[in-house]
Amino acid sequence: MTAITRIETGKRMSNVVIHNGVVHLAGVVGEPGKDAAGQTRDCLAEIERLLTLAGSDKTRILRAQIWLADINADFAAMNAEWDAWVPAGHAPARATGQASLATPDYRVEIIITAAQA
Repeated sequence: MTAITRIETGKRMSNVVIHNGVVHLAGVVGEPGKDAAGQTRDCLAEIERLLTLAGSDKTRILRAQIWLADINADFAAMNAEWDAWVPAGHAPARATGQASLATPDYRVEIIITAAQA
């Protein structure tokens, strides 16, 4: 049986779960009160930190699922930050949708699946 590794595990969830060389990140949010661009930058910095802990990096992202509290208001701002962050030639499969997030202060939540290096 292949081992499952959990990183930053709490009672409710782990921030990272690794199985068979695939890294699964929990939903990552930015600092409440910031605009969508600021929250996206926060998310991306935290994703990089978590991927590093898991032995991966942003060039190994397989899939991104992005939730926006208001897709009409925040899609362009989030995309500007995302496009500047994703390395050329390494864009993952991606889906973006609108959802009610955990609190009204959250504008962006990003969920990542990546391969280990």
